Amino acid sequence: MLTSPDPDRLHPVPEFPRVVALKPLAAGRANVTVGPYSYYDDPEHATEFFDRNVLHHFDFVGDRLVIGAFCAFATGCRIVMNGANHAMGGFSTFPFNIFGGDWEKGFDPASWEAEKRGDTVIGADVWVGSEAWIMPGVSVGAGAIVAAKAVVTRDVAPFAVVAGNPAREVRRRFDPETVAALLDIAWWDWPVERITRNLDAIRGSDLAALRAAS
Repeated sequence: MLTSPDPDRLHPVPEFPRVVALKPLAAGRANVTVGPYSYYDDPEHATEFFDRNVLHHFDFVGDRLVIGAFCAFATGCRIVMNGANHAMGGFSTFPFNIFGGDWEKGFDPASWEAEKRGDTVIGADVWVGSEAWIMPGVSVGAGAIVAAKAVVTRDVAPFAVVAGNPAREVRRRFDPETVAALLDIAWWDWPVERITRNLDAIRGSDLAALRAAS
């Protein structure tokens, strides 16, 4: 009988408590969806990912954070949500209204709402490097790699490698035909038993073998 890790186990590698599964950690959090087996690695604050690493994610704002399956997040990465944004349509970006009193009068919430950038979506099998920042409303495609200390301000294509501040595409991991095939196969959506049976094909670079397994 094939065995596989429990996707709902908070510490999937018991001898390394610095590795935390994000799906069980996100349980009960509004506006957060996490696929199985995605994890965060941090020697000091692993279980605080959604408090320390996901910034300004307020229920009243309503934006969603979606993390696909099999993602890896390195120590110190940050995901910034729309609650961090200030209204930019006027002469000042200072948030006078949050301090109350007469400063709150006359504030039009629509001026801030209009500048929201939508949900943040991180596709399956994405690797986010140490101290990388992902800004509000960004979509990161499946199989992408975000380099350490990159600042991602725009969408990242599937299987792209991005680096720098602001992050720029360095290269694509595979040619367009292979990327299209991988997105069609979408092994990360397979039942875990099939994934376990076909790990060699998933970890390898033989597209024919992966197609045969799908």
